[in-house]
Amino acid sequence: MPRSPDFGGFTEPAILILTSLARGPAHGYAIVRDVEELAGVHLGPGTLYAAISRLEGRGLIEALEPQDRRRPYRITGAGEELLRARLRTLERVAQVGLDRLEPT
Repeated sequence: MPRSPDFGGFTEPAILILTSLARGPAHGYAIVRDVEELAGVHLGPGTLYAAISRLEGRGLIEALEPQDRRRPYRITGAGEELLRARLRTLERVAQVGLDRLEPT
């Protein structure tokens, strides 16, 4: 299985941010709210913007023109590919884990 790039210490926030942006561009506060809804996880400003900076630096998201003093971000094609691969891996791991916890 090919090894995908890692997110360093920000694996979970990065996946959550990319998942949020997969539905369309959003600014920081909208990402925080969406992540809270979908995962029940609160991303503090330091965690959020550190992860955004790393994702942007790796070309996985890009900043758009500011709107009303807020800067929206969108996922790039590379970000979509990486997210899709990572989610498929997580899906396999989750299924194996669940199978191991509940053997037949």
